[in-house]
This record gives sequence, C-alpha cells and structure tokens, in this order.
Amino acid sequence: MNSNFFRQEVDTAVDVLLTQQVILYPTDTVWGLGCDAEVPRAVEKLYKLKGREAGKPSIVLVADLAMLRRYVMEVPAGLEAALADQARPTTYILPASRALAPGLVAPDGTVGLRVVQDEFCHKVVRRLGHGLVSTSANKAGEPTPAVYSEVDPAIVRGVDHVVSWRQDDQTRVAPSRVVRLGADGQLEVVRG
Repeated sequence: MNSNFFRQEVDTAVDVLLTQQVILYPTDTVWGLGCDAEVPRAVEKLYKLKGREAGKPSIVLVADLAMLRRYVMEVPAGLEAALADQARPTTYILPASRALAPGLVAPDGTVGLRVVQDEFCHKVVRRLGHGLVSTSANKAGEPTPAVYSEVDPAIVRGVDHVVSWRQDDQTRVAPSRVVRLGADGQLEVVRG
C-alpha cells in the first residue's frame, strides 16, 4: 500500500465532505455514494443524484460504538456483544436520534448503522467526526456496482469528488447483512 497516496485520498475525501458535498467511494462492501450524515442539504443532493424516493433511508457508517451512540435513542443491551461477534459487515436497524439529517430516518423512526472495519472508510469517518452516508452508487432500481468499473458514468459525473483509492480493485464483496436488534437482544435478519 502506498501510504502517501492513501493519506492523500483520505484527506481529500474528508475535505470534500466538510464542504457538504457528495463523494463516490469504495465502502467495506460495494462502491457507494456518501456525504455527512448530519447535513440535510448534502443528503438531499445525494438522493437526487441517486433518484431515491423519500422515506427510503440509507445506511450510515460510524467509526465505533461511541459514534454510534450519537445517532441512536438508546443502545440495546445486546449490541456490544453482537458487534464483537460479527464476522462480516453488518448494519443494525436501531431507533434514530435527532442528530441525523431527517432524510436518513425511516418512517418508523429507525436508522441503519454500521461500525465500519474497512481501513479507508474508518479513517474517513474518524477524521470527519460524523457518520458517513453509505448507499450503493447506482440509480434507484439499477444493479449495485461491486467494483468501480461497474459504476454508471452518470453517477461518476454527478458527484463532487471521486475517490481514486481502490479503483483498480476487482474484489467483490456482498452488500452488508442487515439485522434488527430486538428489545430482548435477539437479532432478526432483515437481509442475509
């Protein structure tokens, strides 16, 4: 890994996010569109580019349990154990706090949060200091791009910044597992 290139890519992504713009970036699963999860204008811009309907929220990446706490009303008792046991990227559906842009909160008052393990995403989120929206980099209803070469050129042209990190990587990773954590601490798989 070229550490200077890596650092430069992280710095540039964070600089763009801090100006309330939308980036195209490699997530811990697929290529995604992202913006600061606390900026309604940026979330609206991202949804317009994606053609996503209102009421269909996106996942928010967080750096750790402390950052996750900022975005939920209450951390369920079993969440810390579930995070420690997860073997693959897993998104947890939890009751949302008011810290998030309204467009990220589902009609039932929940939000999908994922503690990101990928080094690039983790550094971006940590430096940003806020959650990072993570939705697949495709128009609504179109196939999800697993690798950069599958991203629609209209999406590439529509974002404010395209991250160069991992553009040549052909590794395919499935979208995250999505689970709902019940009050009793039991996991209900929404998307396996």
